[in-house]
Amino acid sequence: MVFVKPIRNDDDLKRAMDRLDEIFFAEPGTPESDELDVLSRLIESYEKERHPMPTPGPIDAIEFEMDQQNLTRRDLIPYIGSGEKVAEVLSGERDITMAMARALHKHLKIPAEILLQEPNADSAHDCEKRRRG
Repeated sequence: MVFVKPIRNDDDLKRAMDRLDEIFFAEPGTPESDELDVLSRLIESYEKERHPMPTPGPIDAIEFEMDQQNLTRRDLIPYIGSGEKVAEVLSGERDITMAMARALHKHLKIPAEILLQEPNADSAHDCEKRRRG
C-alpha cells in the first residue's frame, strides 16, 4: 500500500517532487501509477496555493498568442483595425475596445476576462513600459 503525506511546506514539496521523478514512468494500473496521480494533484494544489501564477495582462496575452500562432501585427488588422491601431494597442497607447476584445477572443481564443481587464501592472509588458518611461 502506498502512503502519501500532505504537502505543507517547501521541504515536503521537494520530497514529493523527488518521488514523482522516481515513479514518473510507472505502468498504468500499478500502485506507483496511483501514487503518481495522487502526488501530481497534491503538488499542483500546493503550487497553486503557495506560488500562484499572475494573470497575464491583455497585451501580454495577445503577444503570447501571436507568438504561439506565428502571427504578425498585420495578421491582427482584421480584429483590431488599421496597422496604426494595432501598434497603439500593442504599445499600450490605445485601450482594447469591446469589438476588438470580441474579435480577439473569437479568432485568437484569448479568454475574454483577460482582454477586458485593466492592464496588469505586474505583467512583463507593463513593467517594461514603465521602465522605459
